[in-house]
Amino acid sequence: MSASGDRIANETDLIQTYLAPLTRGAPGAFELRDDAALIAPEPETDLVFTSDPIIAGVHFFPTDNPADIAWKALAVNASDLAAKGAKPIAYMLNLALPGPPMREWISNFANGLHAAQDRFGCHLIGGDTDMTPGPLSIGVTIIGAVPTGKFVRRQGAASGDHVFVTGTIGDSALGLRVHADPSAFPHLTSVERAFLEDRYLRPTPRLALGEALRTHASAALDISDGLMKDLTRLAGGLGLRLHFDLIPLSKAAASARAHDPALAETILGGGDDYELLVAVAPAAIADFRNAAQAAGIAVSDLGALDANISLQVVDADGTPMAIERFGYDHFSRSAR
Repeated sequence: MSASGDRIANETDLIQTYLAPLTRGAPGAFELRDDAALIAPEPETDLVFTSDPIIAGVHFFPTDNPADIAWKALAVNASDLAAKGAKPIAYMLNLALPGPPMREWISNFANGLHAAQDRFGCHLIGGDTDMTPGPLSIGVTIIGAVPTGKFVRRQGAASGDHVFVTGTIGDSALGLRVHADPSAFPHLTSVERAFLEDRYLRPTPRLALGEALRTHASAALDISDGLMKDLTRLAGGLGLRLHFDLIPLSKAAASARAHDPALAETILGGGDDYELLVAVAPAAIADFRNAAQAAGIAVSDLGALDANISLQVVDADGTPMAIERFGYDHFSRSAR
């Protein structure tokens, strides 16, 4: 947090000056002057809840721009809703601060939340603020809506289903390296490094794909812990022969990997992509592709799930690639 400027006076000052304005448009938030919030769901809809906190030193750097921190806190939760085919409607924020924040810091944080909630279509409706002896911790619980019976589960893929992935993979893991060390990947242009860093700082939930998922997906989840780890979750015991060349890479990531082939493992297991993995039955593939195109979301076919093989990655000539790091685990010593 910034060492310059005035600190907030008290908790009420923080909430009413910087957070209450984020509730405008959500009457059930009561301008954060009550101990609970009220949501009246639309007829014939189910409510979807998910919560994914982020913590300084684990998910972001304490010195990061507070607007970027706020964006990421909401985006990673909206991404979970995107994978369920749900539309965000509201969220709750639990903000544990290591000390009274500077006004400039909390103002920028609130601005980041405002930009994110405007993009994702939801409002703040409640939560809590606390002091903590530990690092800054931001807990978001987001609430979404999905037509009754249309919730897309993580389980449900069948042998023969094709696995699609949105966007490009590996950008965020490479962007983390750029963010930590601006001199990383010197062979890339400054524009390419900035692109990778932005993909790390400000992930984009694929909410526009919601209708396509609800209509055509047999299973889906977002990629937070690494392509291979989350692909294992989607497959649910089925196998897939994944050709590395089929993994969609941005120009920047492809250039980085061409310069250093060992980055293949970072691309496969680095995490924080917040793209979607989607299982689609063969008969629905054409319609899913068309729906994704209409939504403006690029999708790539990674191959078909098969009950008779294991999950493996092969290079261009079909040789299996040795992958030691499948993804991120908070409790593993090998975690990033």
